[in-house]
Amino acid sequence: MKTLVICTAMSAMILCACGGKNTQSTEETAKVVPMAVITPAINQLTDQEKAEGWALLFDGKTTKGWRGAHKDAFPDHGWMVKDGELIVQKSDGSESTNGGDIVTEGEYSAFEFSVDFKITEGANSGIKYFVTEQEKQKGSAYGLEFQLLDDAKHPDAKLYTTFPGSRTLGSLYDLKKSENIHFNGVGEWNTAVVKVFPNNHVEHWLNGVKVLEYERGSKEFRDLVKGSKYADPSYNAGGAFGEAPKGHILLQDHGDEVAFRNIKVKELK
Repeated sequence: MKTLVICTAMSAMILCACGGKNTQSTEETAKVVPMAVITPAINQLTDQEKAEGWALLFDGKTTKGWRGAHKDAFPDHGWMVKDGELIVQKSDGSESTNGGDIVTEGEYSAFEFSVDFKITEGANSGIKYFVTEQEKQKGSAYGLEFQLLDDAKHPDAKLYTTFPGSRTLGSLYDLKKSENIHFNGVGEWNTAVVKVFPNNHVEHWLNGVKVLEYERGSKEFRDLVKGSKYADPSYNAGGAFGEAPKGHILLQDHGDEVAFRNIKVKELK
């Protein structure tokens, strides 16, 4: 009996000690102050970006700096600005048959272009560069293209002329397949970056990861063009496809809803 009493007393002491320790731990946890979450500014340049030479191409409120491809003004329908987003509206899924493509008013030769994009289910769109508008006005304006696509739902992901996968998200459209894709998903914001260096080295980046690179005007590049739809003479009437010394940057209307924001460019020297 004496032994039982001693054991019981010792158990009670242990429980009290544990209970005290848990209370102290809880109190210490309660004193931890969570770090503040810093939300990046939308459609604004940081002081560092300004110092680095970035220029904002969309202020979140107007279409200043853009116009319709092959047009003098911005399209009067098919595009809208809402809640800080530049949105190409849903139509019939056809290429440049509603509001049409839009292009930057300025032209660029060596540059870094960055844009956040958000696609809807099954959507197709694109970012084109070195757009000269020298072709006859019909369909989408010509240019090298960073493909924007819902690979899981849009049939274009399985189509190609010679190079399998060259019409998937992040690819150099119909020319070269992207790799190491890290896609945040349909309905989520993703960031596309195109870098064109003064020596004509080009890179596509998606969400901070380089997904392809090539040398514009090189033999390898010209061989890619020969094996693509761009080998057609109509794409080369104004000069060798994709080799213009400078051109506009284009956001494509492919008849599907896609939103853009944080659009900016930095010229490289």
